[in-house]
Amino acid sequence: MFPQLVCKGVCLLHYLANIRWKQKFSYWVYTSRYNHFRGYSPSLPIMNYLEILDDVKTHVEHLFQTRTNEHLVYHNLNHTEHVVKHAVEIANFYKLSDRDFFIVQCACWFHDIGYLDGREQHEKKGAEAAASFLRSISVDEESIQEVQGCIMATRMPQSPKNLLQQIVCDADLYHLGSEDFKERNKLMRKETMAACNKDIDKSIWRLGTLQLLESHHYHTQYCIDKLTVRKNENIRMLKTQIQESFNLDVPEGSVINTIEEKPAGKEKKKKDDKDTRPEKGIETMFRITSNNHQRLSDMADNKAHIMISINSIILSVVLSVLLRKLEDNEHLILPTVTLLLICLVTMVFSILATRPAVPPGRFTPEEVLEKKPNLLFFGNFYRMSLHDYNAAMEKMMENRDYLYGSLIKDIYSQGIVLGRKYRLLRIAYNVFMFGIIVSVLGFILAVAFEI
Repeated sequence: MFPQLVCKGVCLLHYLANIRWKQKFSYWVYTSRYNHFRGYSPSLPIMNYLEILDDVKTHVEHLFQTRTNEHLVYHNLNHTEHVVKHAVEIANFYKLSDRDFFIVQCACWFHDIGYLDGREQHEKKGAEAAASFLRSISVDEESIQEVQGCIMATRMPQSPKNLLQQIVCDADLYHLGSEDFKERNKLMRKETMAACNKDIDKSIWRLGTLQLLESHHYHTQYCIDKLTVRKNENIRMLKTQIQESFNLDVPEGSVINTIEEKPAGKEKKKKDDKDTRPEKGIETMFRITSNNHQRLSDMADNKAHIMISINSIILSVVLSVLLRKLEDNEHLILPTVTLLLICLVTMVFSILATRPAVPPGRFTPEEVLEKKPNLLFFGNFYRMSLHDYNAAMEKMMENRDYLYGSLIKDIYSQGIVLGRKYRLLRIAYNVFMFGIIVSVLGFILAVAFEI
């Protein structure tokens, strides 16, 4: 009896192990196919990024829990988890590939781990810690370098060089434009006082925080659109609190009184620079308008492709199947020809809607001096030499009126092209809609009278 039980147990274990191996193999096949379609380079190794991220999360959590520092009330595991959460939010918006998503999350998990060894050069320490752990689990060197680059980009002042670094930087300072800014700012002050071993007056801290917020800007368009309004509200709140502090009975010659006189100088400097530096509101207006036009253009192209595809299928079916039977069904000739003409006209207008117009691609130095060519549109310079185009761009960037004038021309040109596209598409859709109705009615009447 006992040998039989042992034999059954061994068979059961073998069966379970076989199932587990099949699951892993199936997941490897699925991952390899998925990575292939997501555009990964064949030179990069295929990795289970979800499993690696779980290992990274477990490792970072273990470090924070085993090397507890009571002074790190801000740069702790809670802050790291918030940064990872916001990085996932931004990364999902930009629909990153699995590899890029892994790089962003991994950088966020390690970006402040260097604080466990001190505040000095904590970014470098975090990057080294990330590289050491990722090499221990056989992550490729190229991915490790990108993770390190994202971590180093968070060094103040932030200097991201690509989208992945921008996402990590914006996730790190996401709270500056959020509702919990006030609470997190208090924690940051408390941590700084513990690190410096001295008390920091609230007014002095608010002035430093205000300077940080006014000098900071988000890098991704997603955070610019979502967080700028709330960030400006936080700036106004700080200014109000600082102003209330100034109205208190402050000793003569204190730091607060000294800084109280600075806004006038700043205001004068801003006024002097107003005519030489583009305002963010204007830049945002141009950016949003241009993005909206681009999305509308993509929608128009998609609509035209739909019309072309549908009518191509109808034409193929009619030409391959229906035309052969017209000799025996002469009563169907008229509705068939009608359907063919309708499909043909619809396809012509759809193609015209997506048919590009190619400008000459040249301009003269005299036209640049007269501010005539729009240097932001490729059709005006694609036949020019790099030297001539670079010289023209430098002249445009030196002249604010020429720069804004070019942006206005670019948006206007986009609007003209969009108007033409949608006008032709409307004709195509109307011809198709009413034509299909007429064709169907024609087939019904032809069949009815034949009967």
